[in-house]
Amino acid sequence: MSDSTQAVLAHTENNVMTITLNRVDKKNSITSAMYAAMADALEAASLDAGVRVVVIQGHESIFSAGNDIGDFLNGPAATADSPVFRFLRGISSFPKPLVAAVCGPAVGIGTTMLLHCDLVYAGDNAAFSLPFVNLGLCPEAGSSFLVPQLMGYARAAEALLLGEPFMAEAALEMGLINRIVPPLEANALAQRQAQKLAAKPLSSLVETKRLMKKSQAGVVAERITEEAVSFGRMLKEPAAREAFSAFMGKRKPDFSQI
Repeated sequence: MSDSTQAVLAHTENNVMTITLNRVDKKNSITSAMYAAMADALEAASLDAGVRVVVIQGHESIFSAGNDIGDFLNGPAATADSPVFRFLRGISSFPKPLVAAVCGPAVGIGTTMLLHCDLVYAGDNAAFSLPFVNLGLCPEAGSSFLVPQLMGYARAAEALLLGEPFMAEAALEMGLINRIVPPLEANALAQRQAQKLAAKPLSSLVETKRLMKKSQAGVVAERITEEAVSFGRMLKEPAAREAFSAFMGKRKPDFSQI
């Protein structure tokens, strides 16, 4: 059994595919192999008429700490076919309903992937953060477009420029999530809502989602590509090198000369 198979679990029951981040000992930090596994699962779900809804979930204590830094530095995404970009294209263009259950920290991609989900249920311990600037980088997953659209520019600027965490109550007010429940109830609620969706006609679900997202689909795809180019360039620049060096050395980064 591969690490990606252990760290990302996917199973289908009653027309619902559930993708579970299962690397709790590493705070569900996402490796390249995990991105590949999630991209493969989404592709399979999109093609399988027996799958009507997909649920993405983590553990009641942690959704995802974002990219696995060691894995990321050893094999940064270099091409459009890299697993992370396959995953981003897959989740942003997924035609069927996507439901997420989020508890504990949701860092970086742990938050931005939620922007592409249709229903998001959060535990009251959920903490969302977009710390790209703090890492000497820029937003990804189309978040430079979707976050201002969702939150308004002022709140988006706080979230993306300061990179400070915001809690479930703020996320609910902003419209990032649909409901807050105790952490032990979040995954079960997501499953119940997914079953409600799965009982509806798939053609109606797909067409309704397509129509709702039509006005932004092209912009999101273009922005994901533009962000990827900037992200790749900035990853090689002094600010990112200092940020990652500080992270690995467990010290505060010094950007005063950058």
